[in-house]
Amino acid sequence: MGLCLPCLGGQSDDYDQPSPETKRRQQAAAAEQRQKATEGRGLKDPENVKRKQQKREEAERKANSQPQGEGGLKWQMG
Repeated sequence: MGLCLPCLGGQSDDYDQPSPETKRRQQAAAAEQRQKATEGRGLKDPENVKRKQQKREEAERKANSQPQGEGGLKWQMG
């Protein structure tokens, strides 16, 4: 004995599928949200951690950008 369900036959007509571009945007937004949630897992203040990391990177850049040998002894051949 088979089941005949006419209400399932026209299901695709009732539901409008989003365009591929809209679907991509939604997936990208969901991926960003998951990434933010994963980054902050286990931290009370994930923004504070990011600020500290940026300060550390900035200090490293400043240290690397200073000319070498400044303030050192200069030897003269004579």
